[in-house]
Amino acid sequence: MSPRQIQSLLQQGVRHHRAGRLGEAVAFYRRVQTIAPKNYDVLHLSGLVAYQQGQLPEAIELLGRAHRIRPREHVCEMRYALALLAVQRTGEAETHFRHAVQVCPDFIEGWENLALCLKIQDRLAEAIACHDKVTVLQPDHASGWYNYGLTLSIIGRFADALGCHERALAADPRYALAYFGRAQALQQSHRMAEAVLAYDRFLALEPRHHEARSYRLFALHSLSGISQAQLFAEHVAYGRMVDTPVTPTLHNQPDPERRLRLALLSPDLRTHSVAFFLEPLIAYLDRGEFELYLYHDHFREDAVSVRLRAQATVWRNFVGQPVERVEAIIRADAPDILIDLAGHTGMTNRLPLFARRLAPVQVTYLGYPNTTGLPAMDYRFTDAVADPVGEADQYATEQLIRFAPTAWTYAPPADAPAPNLPHARIRGRVTFGSFNTPAKITDAVLELWARILLAVPGSRLCLKGAGFGDPAIRQHYTTILTQCGVSSDNLIFLERTPDTRTHLACYLDVDIALDTTPYNGTTTTCEALWMGVPVVTLLGDRHMARVGASLLKSVGHSEWVAADEEEYVRHALKLAADPQRLAALRSDLRGELQSSPLLDHVGQAARFGKALRSCWQNWCTTRLASLPLQTVPESKMNSPDVRLGAHARQSGASA
Repeated sequence: MSPRQIQSLLQQGVRHHRAGRLGEAVAFYRRVQTIAPKNYDVLHLSGLVAYQQGQLPEAIELLGRAHRIRPREHVCEMRYALALLAVQRTGEAETHFRHAVQVCPDFIEGWENLALCLKIQDRLAEAIACHDKVTVLQPDHASGWYNYGLTLSIIGRFADALGCHERALAADPRYALAYFGRAQALQQSHRMAEAVLAYDRFLALEPRHHEARSYRLFALHSLSGISQAQLFAEHVAYGRMVDTPVTPTLHNQPDPERRLRLALLSPDLRTHSVAFFLEPLIAYLDRGEFELYLYHDHFREDAVSVRLRAQATVWRNFVGQPVERVEAIIRADAPDILIDLAGHTGMTNRLPLFARRLAPVQVTYLGYPNTTGLPAMDYRFTDAVADPVGEADQYATEQLIRFAPTAWTYAPPADAPAPNLPHARIRGRVTFGSFNTPAKITDAVLELWARILLAVPGSRLCLKGAGFGDPAIRQHYTTILTQCGVSSDNLIFLERTPDTRTHLACYLDVDIALDTTPYNGTTTTCEALWMGVPVVTLLGDRHMARVGASLLKSVGHSEWVAADEEEYVRHALKLAADPQRLAALRSDLRGELQSSPLLDHVGQAARFGKALRSCWQNWCTTRLASLPLQTVPESKMNSPDVRLGAHARQSGASA
């Protein structure tokens, strides 16, 4: 075949490729490869389409061959690096990204992808230097500003991140992702009402952007005036949007008693609140009953990740990997039970994967205070205090499994300081505190706390959390409290501290913790109690407003749970008026926690495993009942569940 005919075939493939008809493009590219296997253009284009189809090994092989033929073609090298990055060959990817921008120093896309590669490696300062390079090279490059904003958010520079997204919109008002980035930055700055409006604007442009819908759902929890029924309807609408009516058949063996492959998926298998409650569960989970697969989904791995990884048969990190590849890997692993630990939170939302039914039993637990809304999510693990029987079931698309007295199992840090330093009796004044995320501290909460401060002369309020290092955020809270009559001299603001021990030491200067409402704290409540600080909480009408009650009841202190705001104030004032009681609690609370269900790691792991086994047996019963009788294994015919299922089928047939 002449070079002209080869070029004609190649051009036909390119036309299909540009039109998104990838299958047709592949057909033409393969014809050219057969005739001219060393043609750079066809290798490059074939590798690109393989990457776009998620066929990463093929993409790496083809793009690598093309790169070796023309090593100074910077676009091809960048695409080769992207394919390597997608399979987590991060060091090789970085080398090729760097070479691409060395060959072409003004290669904007190359610098952006180098920044991504560095960000995945948690080398954020270097990533920021790449973003700076992009914005200098092309100040009106909208995606450059957007990506810069995302990186700044990771390091907590939320105001600067917001400015980047607004620069992106100024450069190109049609660049939809900048609206998404702006909404995220507003949410991270705790400007929830504005964030929800910004998500609405973005979703008007991109209605099927599932990740933005999840961020919006999470933000709605921090708005006042949203009823439980409204929140439920919003989650159901999300579930309908991502629901997949046709899913691949699962081939897991429906044996109710066999060892099960248990997989957990989360972006928080690291130093994070979720890990604090997860680690004791999986540490004591019966390995004779369960084979553990852990799927991490975050660029950061730390000492906690190392400990969790040691507990797992298989550990995978899905960060940066396309959804098609993640789905293929999980299906190949064939878990019997797959647990979501994030819900509508996290940098990368994987709930649409659960909608595709990746395991016979799918469970959501721990990371999100509400239903997922997914028809394919079978169960949500909780307790009867956080989700009262009957009352809460109507607001969950999952079946609620109340598996334990409290749904949490706290693992206190081994290096926590002793709670025996000065308290109110010695200092001569009471310090109230809340270390909850500022997003939970609404204007209504501040007004409630102001009533307490004004009733206790000389008392102080210590607020600690991400964002309180920002003068604008501090000023917002100061303004609300001073308008209520609280002196700014009695306010203390603390930014996040570098490690858990330093964080816990801050409780040594707090006498009474005030829980937020309606969105209670969880980790902060456990931490305060461990440090000898009593917590006052207000019981609400939904899970997020009942977590405090669940935790306090489990440690034997239901007397600090208030039914209404008046009682909340009375509980706080009663504690403040009894410095001897505060001193005793400072020394006694830790021991009370150690003997409570909250720290019963062995018992809680057993209850957790038993509940998982029950969910699995439910699936087996349903699955076996749906099979033709002759396919039921003879060894299972004596199972009561199988006999009942068979009897029901026979009765139906005879009718």
